[in-house]
Amino acid sequence: MIVADHSLVNEFPAYVEQIQELNLSDDTFHQLYNQYHELDREIRRIEEGLEAAADEALEGMKKQRLQLKDELYQRIQAA
Repeated sequence: MIVADHSLVNEFPAYVEQIQELNLSDDTFHQLYNQYHELDREIRRIEEGLEAAADEALEGMKKQRLQLKDELYQRIQAA
């Protein structure tokens, strides 16, 4: 199964420089960024069949990833 890459630079390619800058200069952004990528990694492992999870758990993880992405995007826009 091919799994989509949801890294922030792929989600927001127009903001690569801002993402890199915020990741270095904003501690809260950095923390949210790390949470987002760790959660995305877990989701991808489940979708690739490398780890098991109930459908409800996977859906909850995807919703959490979306919330993190929305919060990160707001911070990118505010910078």
